[in-house]
Amino acid sequence: MLLAVAAFSLMDAGLKSLAATYPPFQVASLRGAASLPFVLAWALATGGVASLRINRWSLHLLRGAIGVGMMASFVYALGSLPLSTAYSIFFVAPLAITALSVPLLGERVGPRRWMAIAIGLLGVLVLLRPRGEGMVSLAALAVLAAALGYALSAITVRLLTRTDSVQSIMVWLLVMIALGAGLLAWPDWRPIRLEHAWTIAGVGIAGALGQYAITEAFRIGEASAIAPLEYTALVWGVLLDLGLWGVLPDAITWVGAAIIVASGLYLLRRERLHAEAEHP
Repeated sequence: MLLAVAAFSLMDAGLKSLAATYPPFQVASLRGAASLPFVLAWALATGGVASLRINRWSLHLLRGAIGVGMMASFVYALGSLPLSTAYSIFFVAPLAITALSVPLLGERVGPRRWMAIAIGLLGVLVLLRPRGEGMVSLAALAVLAAALGYALSAITVRLLTRTDSVQSIMVWLLVMIALGAGLLAWPDWRPIRLEHAWTIAGVGIAGALGQYAITEAFRIGEASAIAPLEYTALVWGVLLDLGLWGVLPDAITWVGAAIIVASGLYLLRRERLHAEAEHP
């Protein structure tokens, strides 16, 4: 999970750079298409053509649709928000995964963890700043939509790995994002500038590495246990914002992020205690 977070942070920096020139759906399509060759080569080398077989078309198509909306929403938000701010709001995703793991995966979440989720949501409200100059923006709402989409996508991975290979899950998601977002972007498609070729290639490599790492993480780990590790993205967001764009989070962002991170770390601690009680 830590490797996935680092790779996706570098990918997001590339997406933010591209978002200044291209529409959100086009950037989402480029993300899928740029990673696809690397992931496809890995899939064929490790599992052959047979590993690409789809057993649950409906769930793959659902995940593809979620992926298109998630990626486009997040790219739209990156057009006006710093990475660190976007990540701080996106931190609601691990809380959502923990909550959704109950009805969708049958996992148990005790009252203390539900309280931690509620506190984390208060941190999200602090970040959104619904009053004053920090009034909720479309960009902030887009990040929340992307976070919910990510949580649902992570849950589908756990369901799909019961019948489909990791290779199939990864390859077809990228195919659907590339084609689905590409079709939606077609009316407003802008010619690709030559100077952006290396950025697109970097997005593809980082995205492929991150996709493999996170798919494996949710395949072999407990969703409510590994999800809080994504909070390390804030470190990457701050470093990339400072190094590439010369900005730092304001005080409110730090407060809101701290509340959410604290609730996430508590969730992780409770999950470990629960696991130790079941397997002494």
